[in-house]
Amino acid sequence: MKTTKTLTKNVMATLLLASSFVASNVFAQECLEEGVPTKPDEDFVILDEDQVLDTASDLVWRRCSEGQTWSVDSCVGEADKFSWQQALVQAHEASDTDLSGWRLPNVKELASLTERNCVRPAINTVLFPNTPADDFWSSTPSVTDPDRAWVVAFFNASHSIKEKDRFVYVRLVRTYTNE
Repeated sequence: MKTTKTLTKNVMATLLLASSFVASNVFAQECLEEGVPTKPDEDFVILDEDQVLDTASDLVWRRCSEGQTWSVDSCVGEADKFSWQQALVQAHEASDTDLSGWRLPNVKELASLTERNCVRPAINTVLFPNTPADDFWSSTPSVTDPDRAWVVAFFNASHSIKEKDRFVYVRLVRTYTNE
């Protein structure tokens, strides 16, 4: 009996380890069938092909992760990963390019995009297609550790703190101005 339990544990551990090596984009988004979306399409207004306004927060989001570009009806290319400092610089450079005020969102703003009834990714995939089901930087630093900052995981809508020298995805935001 002890051998069977040990074998079962080893097989389960091997399967778990093997599944962690499978790329996250292999999985399709899964949502609760009976669940009402927490971020439905009607909460957003598409401003132009690559920007969307969240009417609940008056925040304008880039539809694509940094490194991707909008093409026809989707985000194409590979999203880039940045250290926290590089993410702040990326936001500053994007804002300098078009003077729109792009910035790295704080953790509450970024978490407001999560679709809590879905996983892999936990985001509205109609409005934010090809979002990596992984961590995204926020501008919110940890209050207890100066070497860490908050991330939001678009794998399952959770948030945690990570070391600032880690490489993580970025989605930029700006405050809506009615100009």
